[in-house]
Amino acid sequence: MFPELEFQVEGIDVPSGVSDQPMTDEETLAGALNRAKNASKAVAQADYWVGIEGGCQDQNNELQVFAWVVVLADRRVGKGKTGTFYLPREVASLVRQGKELGDADDIVFGRSNSKQQNGSIGILTSDVLDRTAFYEQAVIMALVPFKNLNLTW
Repeated sequence: MFPELEFQVEGIDVPSGVSDQPMTDEETLAGALNRAKNASKAVAQADYWVGIEGGCQDQNNELQVFAWVVVLADRRVGKGKTGTFYLPREVASLVRQGKELGDADDIVFGRSNSKQQNGSIGILTSDVLDRTAFYEQAVIMALVPFKNLNLTW
């Protein structure tokens, strides 16, 4: 988005203020916004604050997965959402029982800490698409208001 600039990125752990496993689109967006706001409080000297929150939502008895990204800076808010994919029933059942998606994946696929590695999308696509690539377009979309400063958002 800004090829003429160089960025230093620092990840920090801040609370989302929502469930450990958000189960609606609205709750997931709220978690991403809360993370961006909490990051701005934790590291006040940054130029941008980014909050990322993954969530699920039931749709027609299937469990869909997505993430929201919120970017805050200069009194602007940018929002972007990933694509959506659906979970196999074995994983969806565990999530509906209260497990976080990463924990459910670990149980079903015999993994350990998969949510910090390639994530559900990486497991299900054999890394054709991994967790990082899954979030990349949403981050770009969330930066749109910062690329277009002449427009009102």
